[in-house]
Amino acid sequence: MGGLIVAVDGGGSKTDVVALRVDGSIAGTARGRATNPQVETLPVAVTRIDAAVEEATGGAEVAHASVYLAGLDLGIEIDRFTAAVAPLRWARNGLAVDNDLFALLRTGTESPDAVAVVCGTGINAVGVRADGATARFPALGTVTGDWGGGSGLMLAALWHAARAEDGRGPATALVGVLPPALGLPSVQAIGEAILLGELPPAALTPLAPLLFEVAVAGDAIAGHLLDRQAEEIATMARVCAERLGLESAGLPVVLGGGLIRSGERRLLDPVEARLESMLPGAQPVMVAEAPIVGAGLGALAAAGADAAALERARPALSALDAQLV
Repeated sequence: MGGLIVAVDGGGSKTDVVALRVDGSIAGTARGRATNPQVETLPVAVTRIDAAVEEATGGAEVAHASVYLAGLDLGIEIDRFTAAVAPLRWARNGLAVDNDLFALLRTGTESPDAVAVVCGTGINAVGVRADGATARFPALGTVTGDWGGGSGLMLAALWHAARAEDGRGPATALVGVLPPALGLPSVQAIGEAILLGELPPAALTPLAPLLFEVAVAGDAIAGHLLDRQAEEIATMARVCAERLGLESAGLPVVLGGGLIRSGERRLLDPVEARLESMLPGAQPVMVAEAPIVGAGLGALAAAGADAAALERARPALSALDAQLV
């Protein structure tokens, strides 16, 4: 095969690109800004991905590109993104496009029967079966029944903090930690700043470690939010498995995203407990590696690389997260 094989993993906080040779060796890398089309808009996402791919490939010929992107939850979104990038130099010879959950899934397991749940900026899940069947969610936020991820979790934390501050709800230590973290005097000031457009709601998302801290210290509200998040993660996994008839013991449930990768046991312990209750015998796989690993392996496989190339690529891809800046 002539030309490079490109893999893109794009999410709500960053985008990683790796250019591989057919033998599995790495030819180039790049890290760019967020490229979720639902948040950044389709034109912005395409422009950012194009720039990152050009940086990673250095203008070399591309034989195949696989793009795994957060925000491609509906078939029409995949079709629109595919049409937007298809004319680009690096997408003309071979192109595969899908949700970033498939990169996470490939990072965590090679099993043909598996479920993956991502809990990062947002939350989503997918199930796959050996015969090619899949189970998916629209994952459009509150309007399609979703709850949580860093953005949803911290908006819920702000809701509870606001009610605690003005007396409508129970006390929580979140009242004392959220305003200073944003350089504001009160929880009410946070709400006013968001309303006036002085503070984007997304500014709350990076404050998730504070929620973990107060939960570990025994705060009931913070603990309740993390328990509810664990319930949502396990429920999405259960529904995917049930839709595909994969409730048998030993089912890999791959878990990833920023909140999972944080390694905070105050979230992971209830996730594991609820999974065991809802899917007895399921095997949780906590993915510490960045999903660019699965994106790279998926791109190589789609391009027809052999087993030796895949084996060679894995450790090199695993080391990328520390190298990409």
